[in-house]
Amino acid sequence: MKLLVFTTLITFSLFCFSPYIYGEDDILQVIKMKQKDLDKKEREIQLEEERLSLLREEIEEKIKKYTRLLEEIKEILDRIEAEKSEALTHIVKTYESMPPEDAATRLSALDEEMVVVIIRMMKPKKAASVLASMEPQKVVRITRGLTQIEREKIFPTR
Repeated sequence: MKLLVFTTLITFSLFCFSPYIYGEDDILQVIKMKQKDLDKKEREIQLEEERLSLLREEIEEKIKKYTRLLEEIKEILDRIEAEKSEALTHIVKTYESMPPEDAATRLSALDEEMVVVIIRMMKPKKAASVLASMEPQKVVRITRGLTQIEREKIFPTR
């Protein structure tokens, strides 16, 4: 649009002030050439706007597609997390239903990180009975793990 106004002004000034320099036919030729150039540039701009519009639509469709994929992935991850939590809850209940000495023996065979998670999820009285039946050195390491979890809840590192 600005180009059209600018070109019109130039054409007008050529038309008004150049009869003394150019002949009328020359001025008409210049005006026709400028008009052809303007028409060509306007068409190019229209084509570019159409191309950009199509690109915008494609991008918006891709954004919608990837948003749906992210939602699906989140749902899957949530289901996996729920299943893991359910399985862990089942394991904790299993250990809670055992006599404390048996639970202590079996938990002693597991890696300490898993033991910390299981003990943390147990009811306090049951956890105390199980810990009382374990070797003192192991109980110290498990207690350190439990306090580390509590410390991270109070002072998150993220």
